[in-house]
Amino acid sequence: MRPELSALRRGLGDRDPLDRLTLRRTGIGPRRARSVAARRPAGTAPVAVAGIGGALSPDLATGDVVVADVVRADPLAVDAPAGEVRMPDADLLAAALRRHGLRVHVGPVVSTDRLVDGAVRERLAATGALVADLESAWLLAGCTGRPTACVRVVADTAAGSLYRPAVLRRVRAALRVLPVVATGLTEWAVAAGSMHELLLASPRSFCAGVERAIAVVEQALRRHGPPVYVRKQIVHNARVVADLRAQGAIFVEELDEVPDGALTVFSAHGVAPAVRQEAADRRLPVIDATCPLVTKVHAEARRFAGRGDTVLLIGHDGHEETDGTLGEAPDRIRLVPDPAAAETVQVDDPQRVSYLVQTTLAVDEAAGIIDALRRRFPALVGPGSDDICYATTNRQQAITAVAARADLVLVVGSTNSSNSRRLVEVAERAGARAHLVDDVSDVDLRWLAGARTVGVTAGASAPPGLVDEVVAALTALGAREVSEHTAAVEDVVFTLPKEVRQP
Repeated sequence: MRPELSALRRGLGDRDPLDRLTLRRTGIGPRRARSVAARRPAGTAPVAVAGIGGALSPDLATGDVVVADVVRADPLAVDAPAGEVRMPDADLLAAALRRHGLRVHVGPVVSTDRLVDGAVRERLAATGALVADLESAWLLAGCTGRPTACVRVVADTAAGSLYRPAVLRRVRAALRVLPVVATGLTEWAVAAGSMHELLLASPRSFCAGVERAIAVVEQALRRHGPPVYVRKQIVHNARVVADLRAQGAIFVEELDEVPDGALTVFSAHGVAPAVRQEAADRRLPVIDATCPLVTKVHAEARRFAGRGDTVLLIGHDGHEETDGTLGEAPDRIRLVPDPAAAETVQVDDPQRVSYLVQTTLAVDEAAGIIDALRRRFPALVGPGSDDICYATTNRQQAITAVAARADLVLVVGSTNSSNSRRLVEVAERAGARAHLVDDVSDVDLRWLAGARTVGVTAGASAPPGLVDEVVAALTALGAREVSEHTAAVEDVVFTLPKEVRQP
């Protein structure tokens, strides 16, 4: 309709950053939509459909925005286009619109050849579609190979009849939202016109210690049934924790939250001896999911402290791994979180001093601190092999190479994941802009503006599926090439604890 066009034009104003955005009114219905689609210029330029629509879901209110992740036609519509149009980048656009203050839903949009009400509305709602319109499926048919988007602002709701005076007020309310939608679509269009190549760093995502820890909880749930209590997050990733919670795991901060006799799992980051003793005193059945590489650091701490050394632990204050290691010999271990601390830390005997490193630190970060300690304490002794785990080192080497070629790097991982945050820092030191994202919905379209080459990796605690979602979204936005840089091939497997080992 003309009011829809006018509303979108007001939102765009004179802010056309591509100098080639075209707004075109289609008119109402499939016949007009097919006519406009037939005149669409050839090529791969992005195509977006925006306007108002009718709610099918009772959860939608007037003024709510639906970003389609799939557009399909009502199979009963006359001349309905076959198949459907999928939009893996829908979450990116939805996040942009939410940043502009809109209430946004992501889901299917269905197009039909007539206004829907009553039984027809109920039939279409049963397909899972959120909104119905009269044009999108016909407008987007034949758009294979182009970035596509579909945004509908809810006018009439699923409650009550379509044919009542209140609907006109709701249409006007929906039209007032469209200028804001135009702003978000502009960000989408700029991003869709920028990217050329995706570079995937390899290795990325799960390491052997993370896979082992997750398997411990899953096997415990299978063998013993829920609930299974886990002290702290089993690994530092929101999606992993949510998935295990859905299976029946209960995550607690401390053991006093665990009921007597309940099966308890220690996380991959390890625990201090005092925690083990507390569990033993309460006779809690325990399965230890501590990563074997963290267990190695604990053993080194006991060995160094046992021979009388002051042990300097290079790590981040408050991290669960450092807390566990400090607990092995609290009177003998000093935490050294940064180079400034390395210049001031005091030891009992400069001739009897050793160091350990948190397994998830950045390699170059730790090296700088160790160099500062060696200048102060020439007799400094380190572990027999690197404490920083193979997975951390491999992922940092891979992203360093990728970042050197990329304009932007996206690191998939949660904010409390030390190894994921270090990957961001490593990428920035290699010269790229870098951001940590929990999942695809955290990617800001504005970051992609002007980024011809985008690098993607994931921390060792981030599921591979999250990377797949990001790659699918960026490819849908128009990235033409996807290549992989492999720094190492990992074949490490850790044995499960005997309590959950398969017979």
